[in-house]
Amino acid sequence: MSGGELVARVLERQGVRFLYTLCGGHISPILVAAAGVGIRVVDVRHEATAVFAADATARLTGVPGVAAVTAGPGVTNTLTALKNAQMAQSPVVLLGGATATVLKGRGALQDIDQRSLILPHVKRAWFVERVRDLPGALTEAFETALSGVPGPVFVECPVDLLYPEALVRSWYAAKTDREPRNLRERAERLYLRRHLDRLFAGADQAGAPEPRRQAYGEPPEELVAKAAALLSAAQRPLLVVGSQALAEAGQAQELARAVAELGIPTYLGGMARGLLGPDSPVQRRHERRQALREADFVLLAGFPCDFRLDYGSHIRGSACYVAVNRSRREARLNRRPNLTVVADPARFLHQLARAAPSSPERRAAWFATLAERDAAREARIAEEAAGESELVNPLALCRELEAALPAESVLVADGGDFVATASYILRPRGPLSWLDPGAFGTLGVGAGFALAAQLCRPESQVWLLWGDGAAGLSLVEMDTFARHGLPVIALVGNDASWAQIAREQVEILGDPVGTVLARTDYHQAAQGLGGQGILVRSTREVPAALARAQQLALAGHPVLVNAHLARTEFRKGSLSM
Repeated sequence: MSGGELVARVLERQGVRFLYTLCGGHISPILVAAAGVGIRVVDVRHEATAVFAADATARLTGVPGVAAVTAGPGVTNTLTALKNAQMAQSPVVLLGGATATVLKGRGALQDIDQRSLILPHVKRAWFVERVRDLPGALTEAFETALSGVPGPVFVECPVDLLYPEALVRSWYAAKTDREPRNLRERAERLYLRRHLDRLFAGADQAGAPEPRRQAYGEPPEELVAKAAALLSAAQRPLLVVGSQALAEAGQAQELARAVAELGIPTYLGGMARGLLGPDSPVQRRHERRQALREADFVLLAGFPCDFRLDYGSHIRGSACYVAVNRSRREARLNRRPNLTVVADPARFLHQLARAAPSSPERRAAWFATLAERDAAREARIAEEAAGESELVNPLALCRELEAALPAESVLVADGGDFVATASYILRPRGPLSWLDPGAFGTLGVGAGFALAAQLCRPESQVWLLWGDGAAGLSLVEMDTFARHGLPVIALVGNDASWAQIAREQVEILGDPVGTVLARTDYHQAAQGLGGQGILVRSTREVPAALARAQQLALAGHPVLVNAHLARTEFRKGSLSM
C-alpha cells in the first residue's frame, strides 16, 4: 500500500466516518484512499472550517475529528481553529501536507517551518520521515488526542511518503536521468538512491495497528467521600457543570442521570447546555452570579475560574469551594479550592451521586429563592419581547424559535450580541445539542460546527445562530451545505453592527468606528451559493418565516433567514474582558 492508503486504513480502524478537507496536491493520496475505504470526504471552502468541523465532530461523537490540509498556507489557515480546539479541549487530529523530504528548506513550493508554527497549539506533533512510520505515528496521535486533558494533535505527512513508491522513485529518477558528469553529480545520485531506500524501507510490512484507548480512571474514593461530607453539611449548595464533563460523549445520558440524582441547584455552561433537557427541576438558568455569591458550597465540575466567573470572584469568599477537573492547573486557576480533585468530572459526579443522596427537603427554601429569580427574569424577558419596534425584536425572534424547536435539534452559536441574547431564551432539547466555540470566544466557528452537526446527527434539525458579523467569516460555506446536501438552517441576526463591541465602545469612547455594518442581503448571497433565502423585516413575519425555513430544510435545502433586528438595551454592560 502507498502511504496515503496506510493513512486511510488507520482512519478506518479508528472509527473515523468523516474527513474534512480543502484539497491540495500534497494530500491528494489521503483523500482518494479515504474515499476508497468508505470514509466520507467533506470538502469545504476554507481550511479553518475543516478544523472547526473536526472539533465539533469530536465533541458530538467522542471520536477524534480529523481534518487534512495541504502544506504551507493550508496549515497556517488552520491555526485559529486549532487554538480554539486546544482551549475547548477537543480531540482533533490534523493531517498536514509537506514538501518532499529531500526538498525541505530548499525553497520548494509552500515549504515553511510548520513545526514552529504548530507546536504551541497542540498536545503533540509528529513529523514523519518514513512510510513505515505513518501508521504508528497516526495511531499514537489518536491515543494522545483522547488521553488526559483532550486536545488537538498534528501529524505532518510529506508528499513523497503518500504517493506509490514506483511513482515517487520515477520523480527522483527524473532529476538524475543523465549520466553523472562529475563527482558532485555522482554523489547526488548516490544520496538520492539511499534516501529513497530509507524512505520506503519496511513499507511493505507496515499496517494499521489496533486502536489503543486509555480508559480514564475512577476518582479516588477518599476524595469523593470528602466532597460528599462537605456537600451534606451545606444548606445552599450549587453545582456548575462545564464542557469538560462531556469529554466522553457516549456517557452524556449517564451524566445527566447523576446530576439529577444529586438533586442540587445546577447551572450548565458551554457544551453542558442541554444536558438536563429543557425542563429539569434542578437546573437554574438565570442570575448565576448572585447565586454563586450566596451559596455556601460550590462545586465546579469541568469549569475553570476564568473570565466567565470573574476569575473566581463570583464565588463567595466563605463558601466551601470544590473543583473537579482533568487539569490540575485549571482546577486551581485564579482561586485555590478547599478540595481539589484531579479526575474526570463526569465520573466524579457519578460517584458523588451515590455517596451523597439527594435531600431536597432540607434545601427547599434555597430552591425556592433561585426559582423565584428565574421566574422574575423570564417575566422581564417576556415583557421586553413584547415591546413594539419597526424591525424584528430580537427577544421575540428567539422566543418564537424556542417555540418552534423540535425535540431532535442542535443549536450552533456563532456570534456576539444576538447569540448571547439567544442563550438566555433558547433551551437545548437534550445532551450534546448545543455547540459554541468555548473559552476562546472565536467567531467563525458556525459553518464548520453546523456542517459536523448535520453530518453526525442527520435526523436532527440543525439551527446555526449567526450574528451578522460572524456570518461574514464563513457565509461562503452555504455552498458546502448545498453541495453536500445538508439542510442546515442559518438564522442571521442582522443588526448592521458588531453590536457587542459597539455597545461599550460608543458609550465609553463616543465613536462607533469599525463597528458599523450594512443591512446586507445575506439571504440573496445564500441563494447565489445554492441555498434558499428568506428575508424578515418585522416581528409579525417571524412565525411564518421560521415555519417556511423548516419546510425547506425538510425538503433537503440549506436555508438562511436574514432577520433585520431592532436595537435593544437587553445586554447593556455585558462586555467581557
